[in-house]
Amino acid sequence: MKISLKWLADYVTVPEDLKAFCDRLDLTGTGVEGVDKLGANYDRIVTSEIVSFEPHPDSDHLWITKVNVGEWNLGEDGKPEPLQIVCGAPNVPQVKKTITALVGATMPDGTEIKKGKLRGQVSCGMNCSARELGLSADHAGIISLPEDTPVGVPFADFAKLGDTVLDLEITPNRPDCLSVTGFAREVGAMYDVPVKSPLPEMLAALREDAAAGKVEDLVSVDIADASRCKRYTARVIRDVKIGPSPDWLVERLSAIGARSINNVVDVTNYILFLFGQPLHAFDLKKVAALSGEDGKARIIVRPAAEGEHLVTLDKEDRALNPDMTVIATPGSAVALAGVMGGLASEVTEETTDVLLEAATFNRSHTSRTSRSLGLISESSLRYERTVDDNPIADYSAAAAALIAELAGGRVAEGIVDVWPERTLPQQLKFRTLRFCDMMGADIETDEIIRILTDLGCTVAKTADPYVLDVVAPTFRPDLEREIDLYEEVLRLHGMDRITPTLPGGRGRFGSRTPDQQRLTIITNTLRAAGLNETMTYSFADPEELKRLNMDAAALGLGEPVELINPMSADMSVMRQSIIPGLLRNVSYNLSRGVANVQLFEIGAVFSAAEGRKRPKERRRLAGVLVGAMHEASWNEVARPFDFFDGKGVVENLVRELAIDKVRYKALAADDAAFLQPGRAAEVLAGGANLGWLGEIHPASAKAYDIEVPVVAFELDVDALLKAARPARDYVDVPLFPAVNMDLAFVVDDDVTSERMEQVMRSAGGNLLESVRLFDVYRDAKRLGAGKKSLAYALVWRAEGRTLKGEEVEKAAEKLVKKVSGATGAVVRG
Repeated sequence: MKISLKWLADYVTVPEDLKAFCDRLDLTGTGVEGVDKLGANYDRIVTSEIVSFEPHPDSDHLWITKVNVGEWNLGEDGKPEPLQIVCGAPNVPQVKKTITALVGATMPDGTEIKKGKLRGQVSCGMNCSARELGLSADHAGIISLPEDTPVGVPFADFAKLGDTVLDLEITPNRPDCLSVTGFAREVGAMYDVPVKSPLPEMLAALREDAAAGKVEDLVSVDIADASRCKRYTARVIRDVKIGPSPDWLVERLSAIGARSINNVVDVTNYILFLFGQPLHAFDLKKVAALSGEDGKARIIVRPAAEGEHLVTLDKEDRALNPDMTVIATPGSAVALAGVMGGLASEVTEETTDVLLEAATFNRSHTSRTSRSLGLISESSLRYERTVDDNPIADYSAAAAALIAELAGGRVAEGIVDVWPERTLPQQLKFRTLRFCDMMGADIETDEIIRILTDLGCTVAKTADPYVLDVVAPTFRPDLEREIDLYEEVLRLHGMDRITPTLPGGRGRFGSRTPDQQRLTIITNTLRAAGLNETMTYSFADPEELKRLNMDAAALGLGEPVELINPMSADMSVMRQSIIPGLLRNVSYNLSRGVANVQLFEIGAVFSAAEGRKRPKERRRLAGVLVGAMHEASWNEVARPFDFFDGKGVVENLVRELAIDKVRYKALAADDAAFLQPGRAAEVLAGGANLGWLGEIHPASAKAYDIEVPVVAFELDVDALLKAARPARDYVDVPLFPAVNMDLAFVVDDDVTSERMEQVMRSAGGNLLESVRLFDVYRDAKRLGAGKKSLAYALVWRAEGRTLKGEEVEKAAEKLVKKVSGATGAVVRG
């Protein structure tokens, strides 16, 4: 939800300190996702004067104009002179002052203005239409400004577009904040300042005209299923003239990212953003023509028929089903209730009579409809969070009065109002002593009453001085219980003002469980390895694993858990792996110039299975390494991360958890197609599979717009905790010297070092203390094709005595013999 502070200031005093205001909003539960300074989008766009114009010699529709842009004028020789601009607008001869985009300007749609030639004539800029400036859909010609307009003034200053727009994250339980007046009420409660409502003044402007007829003679409404539509109202505005909206309305809508269409449609959007009430304007004559031969528009709110189709305003043919609600005539559907209107009843330039709908529709049906069709609109976002049915008639009257004012129409007498089910306010008790005990704070009753009243509640004292009677407003459907009122008071009083205290009681103490202690070890170890902890969404795209080329069956991830009411089509299942979310974070960082990215996350993954009532939830630990551990310096190059860096992180982790008998088994390409062949492994501990690690396949990384190597791992947290031990085995400091020996073996390429080490440790017995691979060498001429040399550093030591040379030689001979027999290895001379 975007809020213009300039618009908001009409109804409530906005704090001057923007940062403090945003911080306070965050504390009260309204997240500020971004702050936009309007006017920056119009850099190098200025007011101008067309000094002269002449037809282009090689075109029948282009003009060569000389444009004065004040101090911005600059000719070929660097001296001030009017700019030459080739322009194709038909109204050039009628325009004296206009708006010009200079070379180097970037238009709102992203187009960059460059110096060029049009049919052989130099053009140093662009004379702008309203559409090119993002002000409206008007592209009939360039903007014409009054003749007294000063020249060379930045367009943002001239049009007074300087504004600050907050991009707010409104939680689903707060539909009242999805409007300027609703958010103004919130700000008033936060700062205890008065709030002005524009509604009384707008209602006072309504003038019904008996000569325009009575609404009940022009429109009828029938609600076939009251559970889908609590209230439906209809008004008629006749003899309107469709045209562009006034500048103040275009400015209000464009500030919050809405495009101006025409005066009637803009009014419906204005009321939506101002009060949070979606409206829809039909062409009355078109609806009447679809209703029958008597000339009366007959509206029916009903479920869609199986297989029914509707062409919506975006010109898409939508296949409907009975779960969807439609606005229909006896002949056909004309709108998708709560989501989008139909093309057959659209308001166009030929429209003279408008049928204005103001209604409220079932949130569940609306949500399922918009998501199944992939059609999310400003209206559907509000309906699926609940729209209050009580003030609908007033909002309809305000819209009708404004349409009549801006489009020169006449409002017909009366309103058709079908209201089968009315929402009643909640009657609640507020026990002040209980509240203070629960919150651990002594908040005065007057402060409680003030906050609740500012939020729109009606509060009355009772005979009991510690009990208040509270009537929650119908525009706050989230206030259902006494505890909800507690939350509101605490939220606006300020949780940061509550002194932290421990619960009372004797003999109470807390400690972490062994598993909690091990989770702390895990996070500390990963941070020490240079990884930063992050959090990603638990919702996922159903095609995500396919895009990554990750085989859910091969990795034992189960079937995806589908959401009944997803937020969007690309977040309609619960995640089966954390890796896709981390890859999105990597892509986000790389696209913003962050080359070295090391992240990890501990979170839940979900899987379903046929016959299982509830999904299975498991904890996973995942990490990614991209780039290098440090930047290049004068004495060291930046070495990119590879498979062994990921393996080192996992080795550190299992060492700190005291997990023994850990080994790494190479993964076949068929088992993990999303990983690079030869750079992928399973992590095993005894008989348990802890997870996998490897380098992401370039094709899989490219699906996330990642062009650099990515090392990743994903481990089962419960398997790690189960395999973990309280401490590593204690080994005393050796008192007797060791014997060091280097051995190199020539083996076939398919013989792994892991296999070699297994055989050597088995053959070496208790005397062999350690085995370490220190060299891998390949040379087809010296070793033979398909051969490699593996060189190991062996350490021999006996406990409690000094080894003799004969013992070591004998043990080494046994080791070489066993290794040669088991692997075909030959000692390299």
